[in-house]
Amino acid sequence: MAALPLLLCSAASSHRIRLLAHPALPYRAAARPTFSPVRFSPCVFHSLRRAGARAAPPPCAAKRGGGGGVSSSDGEGTRVLLQAALWGAEAAYIIWLFLLPYAPGDPVWAISQATITDLVGLSLNFFFILPLINSAFLIPYMAIRLNNPDKDQPPPQASKLASVMVRGASVVGITSGLVCVLSIVWAFFGRADADFGGILDRWQYAQDYVLTERLAYAFLWDILLYSIFQPWLIGGNLQNVKPKATEFVNVARFIPVVGIVVYLLCLEDKKD
Repeated sequence: MAALPLLLCSAASSHRIRLLAHPALPYRAAARPTFSPVRFSPCVFHSLRRAGARAAPPPCAAKRGGGGGVSSSDGEGTRVLLQAALWGAEAAYIIWLFLLPYAPGDPVWAISQATITDLVGLSLNFFFILPLINSAFLIPYMAIRLNNPDKDQPPPQASKLASVMVRGASVVGITSGLVCVLSIVWAFFGRADADFGGILDRWQYAQDYVLTERLAYAFLWDILLYSIFQPWLIGGNLQNVKPKATEFVNVARFIPVVGIVVYLLCLEDKKD
């Protein structure tokens, strides 16, 4: 009989435990809601609060295609800026080398007969091309190249002369390279038996000639401008190079004269 109170007590205790534990089940289930705003980003939570604005994207949503690319307006602004800089360089080139008396030598309006004789004589060294007007035409050419093409007109067809020039580009490249090497060798060692002095004497004469003659001084500017235009021109025409030589030409184009020779030798002969 003494065990009966203990059994009843234990049964009552277990029943009390079940009664106390049973109400906790709904509370535990309520502690895990199927939807909680905390689990969503602020952008989604904000968009959910704006009922009826289905077409409007969340404030933090990124637009497609807006990954920092350069817009057409930026490209147009760069083109206009480069073109204005080139025309400004052309004006400065003509004013400084042709008109103003501050550069070494005589300007055009005060040119002497001796300078004209030197001009004609120097043209023999440049295949009858006057050395003073190289960049005077090259700079406008670079500026005109930046004009907007007419999209309504089809691209011009390559002429027969252009096709012949492309097929003969390797010959032109080899010839130009040989002329360049021969010119350098001739400058240092040409007419060694005529008492023109050694290498140091010839170098000193070249320095004095550049600082006293307008033609030689202008030729230095031509070399500088060509060193800028050569990689620019070749870089814009790499699609014409053989695919296997593209990387090599892309590096060699920054070396004056060498870059254009390599480009001509590596042109792809496209059949018509």
